[in-house]
Amino acid sequence: MITGRSRFNIYLLFLCVAFLACGCGSTKNKKDEPLSTLRIHMEVTAVAMDFSIKVPIYRAKPVTLTVDKDPFLSELNVASAKVVEVMGGFALQIEFNHSGSMLLEQYTTANPGRHIAIFSLFGKQKDDSRWLAAPVISRRISNGVLGFTPDASREETERIALGLNNYAKKSQEKSKW
Repeated sequence: MITGRSRFNIYLLFLCVAFLACGCGSTKNKKDEPLSTLRIHMEVTAVAMDFSIKVPIYRAKPVTLTVDKDPFLSELNVASAKVVEVMGGFALQIEFNHSGSMLLEQYTTANPGRHIAIFSLFGKQKDDSRWLAAPVISRRISNGVLGFTPDASREETERIALGLNNYAKKSQEKSKW
C-alpha cells in the first residue's frame, strides 16, 4: 500500500493539534500553592540514645519531651486537614489515609499515656516551623482522625491546613499516574 505525502502530513497535523489541545489544561502555576509538612513523633524514655532527641513543646512555657527522631506519620499519610471550632477556640483536625490510619491506630493502642509530638513547617520564615503540640494518648484512635489545639495563631493554623491539603492533592495526582 502506498500513501501519499499529503495524507501523511494531514495525519501529522491532526496529531499535533490533538496534543496542543489536550496539553494545555491548566494555566495556574502549581509552584505557587503553599505546602506544609507534618511530622508526628512518639515520646520515648528519657535515656540518651542515638535514636531520640529532646524537643521543646509550646513557646510561652516550653515543656521538654524526649521523642524518637524518626516520625511514625508524616504529610505523606494525610488525606485532608481542616480547622474546626471547639469550645473556647479552634483546633486542627487531620484525617489520615488508609496506611496512616492503620499506623495511628497501632501506635495509639501500644502507647497509652505517652505523648505524641507534632511538628510542622508551614512557610519560608524561621518562625514558620515549630513543634505544635504534644497531646497525651488517652485512648486508641481507630477512625484515622487526629484533632489537637496547636501552638499557633488561627491564621497559621489555616495556612497549615491549606498546605497539608495542597500536599495531599498533589500526592493523589501523582499516584494516579
